[in-house]
Order: sequence, then structure tokens, then C-alpha cells
Amino acid sequence: MDFYFKIMFSHVYLKEIEDVFRTPIIQQTAFWSVVKQQLGVKSLAVNIRIRKSDLDKDAVAHEYIMADMLVLLQQVSEHYSIAYVPYGPELDPGEENRGAFLEDISEQLLSFLPKGCIMIRYDLVWESFWAGDADCYDANDRWLGPPAVNTQEFRFNYGTEFWKLRKAASNILPSNTIFVNLKDNKEDILSKMKPKTRYNIGLSERKGVTVRAAGMEQLPVWYALYAETAARYGFHLHELEYFKAVLTARANDTQSPAEVLLLIAEANHVPLAAMFLVISGERATYLYGASASDHRDCMAAYALQWKAIEVGKALGCADYDMFGVSPSADASHQMYGLYRFKKGFGGEMFHSMGCWDYPLLPDVYAYYSSVEMRQKGYHLS
Repeated sequence: MDFYFKIMFSHVYLKEIEDVFRTPIIQQTAFWSVVKQQLGVKSLAVNIRIRKSDLDKDAVAHEYIMADMLVLLQQVSEHYSIAYVPYGPELDPGEENRGAFLEDISEQLLSFLPKGCIMIRYDLVWESFWAGDADCYDANDRWLGPPAVNTQEFRFNYGTEFWKLRKAASNILPSNTIFVNLKDNKEDILSKMKPKTRYNIGLSERKGVTVRAAGMEQLPVWYALYAETAARYGFHLHELEYFKAVLTARANDTQSPAEVLLLIAEANHVPLAAMFLVISGERATYLYGASASDHRDCMAAYALQWKAIEVGKALGCADYDMFGVSPSADASHQMYGLYRFKKGFGGEMFHSMGCWDYPLLPDVYAYYSSVEMRQKGYHLS
């Protein structure tokens, strides 16, 4: 690592939330800041100015890249908070520069963070170092995941000055997802699906399943399905106010708004499945989903996903993020059911880096991390 990375890799400074750049990453938009503000979470936005020559030695001198980042300030007790960066920063400086880049912007963020901030937690959307490593796949081409934590931390911190980056005990947002290419025509999208998925889409139509966009008045319908799904699978149940915030948030006077659609699939006027579809930049994202335990033979979930694909394509999206699966076809994984269902739609797997911490108060961080280890589990935020 050249010495200039330790001197100045980037310049970080505050900006207004409404000036956050347009992006396909919902959690890095002004829209998401508005959602979190309605839920009592403060946020700040920063610009990141980087010399192109620091990333590419063949770049023209004195040219710069401008990027930005949304930071959520989450209070965890009366005196302590966490600076959380959901799926950010978006700009990937290249694998060899990632650690030095995060270290540099973290040190510069310090002056903008409240006293008592335990750490900066980056929920990184960058592709995993090990996603393309042949040694991380088994004989059936199933991804085995990253290596041991100490190996991960050594690689990520290599080239940094302080060696402070730590892998979090668990990820907050999904670190494994599937992207469906919406630039293909509908026939090609269907042809890439598994035969059973195509069949079930057709079956749902023959069973009389229809999908409609619903407004705020239908939020209780969504929540009933969502609560039923949470009870069935045992995951964390958000309050109704959480989804009300997502559905009502508006950021139309900003550079990075989003469009939210509540889609409900039903047969004979009986709600069978529902989802939140969010359009941001050129991406459609399946953010939350729920389904009834009864009438599963109607294949409403398949009708719902196909409608989401059609809507995203009609709105000019380039891809559809199916948002969260197990890392591979491992039947023992708690999210394997989602993997099997979503993989049927023919998209490509993507493995991201997950959550990484930059501790600011080492002693408090050590205690907080030990508590997290005891409560380790997957959840969404």
C-alpha cells in the first residue's frame, strides 16, 4: 500500500439530506432518511471526494470522484449510540483499497458524530472478497461462505494504519440476494426461470389469483398477513407504525426519492399474499413480504412476484432485487426456503460483505459485541 493512502485517501464533509444522490440502493436515499425520521431515528449525509489517481494510477491527475453516504444515528441507551451505514458506502474503491478507504472516512466522520458513539457499523453492499474464490465452493458449486473471522479481518485490515475493522457478530440487512435482469424482454425473463416456477405462475392465474396495488386503507390487510407469517416462521415482528412510515414517507423534493407500492394478491376477494415493492433509481426491490397459511395451492406468492417484475420493468428498472436468501442451496439454513423459492425466478446470486464495525470506544464496544454474540440472529432494519 502506497504511503499516500495513509495521508489522504478522501475528503469527507457534511451535506443536506435532500441532496443525497440518486441511487438504486433504497437504504442510501433521502427517502430512507425520511422513513427513519418518522420512526425517531436521526440521520446525516456526507459527501466523499476521492482523487481518481488514488484508485487508478493511470487516471488523469487532479480529477475527482464524488460519492456520498447516508448515516443513521441509532440510540442504544441514554448515553450511547451507534452510527449505522445501511448498504453503504455505495462507491467501491477496489478490493485492495477497501480497508484503507473505510478507515480514512471513519476517522473523518468522528467530528460529525455524537459523544458516546460506540462505533460506525457499515452494512457493506460490496461483493464479498470470497464470492469469486474457487476454494469457497464445494464440489456441487455451492458457496460455502467466507473463511474464519480472523482470516476475514486480516484481509480487510491489510494496508490500513490502525487495523481496527472488525466483523460484526451478525448482519442486519441481508448479505445474500438474487438479482433478476429486467432489461430482458418478458419472454426471456420467463425462459430463464425454472420450469416449476413458470408453471406455478400460470397455475396462479388459472386459480383466479389477481394482484392489485393497495393504499393506506389496506395496511391492516397487509399487517394481518405479515403477523401470520411472523408467527409461522418465528421472525421479529415490526409494529404497524413501521410499515405506515414506509408507505407514507415522501421525499419528492430531494435528489433521491422512491416510489412505494403495496401489492396484494387475492383469490375470490380473499387476501393470500402481499408485499412492499420499492422503486429507487433503476432498481425494483422486494422489501417485505407476507403470505397466508391457507390456500397455498393457489400459488399467490408466484403471482405476486411476477407482478412485481412486470411493474418494475414497466417503470424502466434495470434489475429486481429479491432481497434476502440463504447463501447457497443448503437445506439446513433457516432461509433455505426463500432461496429455493426466489432462485426459481432465474436471477443471479450476489454475496456482499455484510456488517463491519469501526470501534470508537474500545471498552464499550467490547461489551456491546459480547452482548450481540449472545443474542446473535438474523433480522431486518
